[in-house]
Amino acid sequence: MTCQPQVEPFFHELTGTWSYVVHDGRDAVVIDPVLDYDQPSGRIRTESARAVLDFIAANKLQIHHVLETHAHADHLSSAAFLRARLDAPVAIGEGIRSVQDHFSAVFGIDRKDPALADAFERLLADGEVLSAGALSIEVMATPGHTADSLSYRIGDNVFVGDTLFAPDVGTARCDFPGGSIDQLYASINRLHALPGDTVLWLCHDYPPEGRGRRASVTVAESRRDNRLLSAGTSLEEFRKVRSERDAGLAAPKLLYPSLQVNIRGGRLPPAGADGLRYLCTPLQLEPHTDGL
Repeated sequence: MTCQPQVEPFFHELTGTWSYVVHDGRDAVVIDPVLDYDQPSGRIRTESARAVLDFIAANKLQIHHVLETHAHADHLSSAAFLRARLDAPVAIGEGIRSVQDHFSAVFGIDRKDPALADAFERLLADGEVLSAGALSIEVMATPGHTADSLSYRIGDNVFVGDTLFAPDVGTARCDFPGGSIDQLYASINRLHALPGDTVLWLCHDYPPEGRGRRASVTVAESRRDNRLLSAGTSLEEFRKVRSERDAGLAAPKLLYPSLQVNIRGGRLPPAGADGLRYLCTPLQLEPHTDGL
């Protein structure tokens, strides 16, 4: 792969999320953009997305695609907001259909609703190559965290979504619907098989105390130092450590708000009869709650 693009990271402090503008000359794509959402107040803002727009305008970039690595469960996507202002199609992995199937039932959304059927302009398969002017983008299916997880290889850079974290944090969880420890193991080993100087760009960082945040890690460092899955980790060892960690993890704080928006390609639910928009929270009732 010959293109060697420039990568501009944007960090969303509240959710620990990295978003990226990747560009070569004036040709560019946006990866995993974030919408600002304050859960206690229900307030939606667009400062983070506007910072991305300001960078695009200042550098006179043409955005060819807005790319999602998967339907995120920990932040709301601003893909629809950017699409409306940049006239750029939104793309995600073809596995999004199974994610939509599951969560449309959770939220009581008609699976045939055009808000789901037409949520994304492009559904991408493993091995596809997207052309974005001077940029050539190889699609790598990296399931395991979710069924729709993709990585995007652009030159010597790979944008890995939640599949991998910094070495001292580890790997994605696998306990979401459609998740698979065995698939994640295979996906990470696929990434670790890339040349050692390949740069893996992360979607999140949760740095331990005393370390500054990181947006990237090389393949060589990750396969040597990743605390949960390094070059010498067997599948059986990974199954044990990953399943034990997942059993103790709480649900992401923004799980339900995020997925209601993100399976719609970043669009908010439609307004109700009162003109307001609502995000719902399915309740999980413990036994013996009669009378509530």
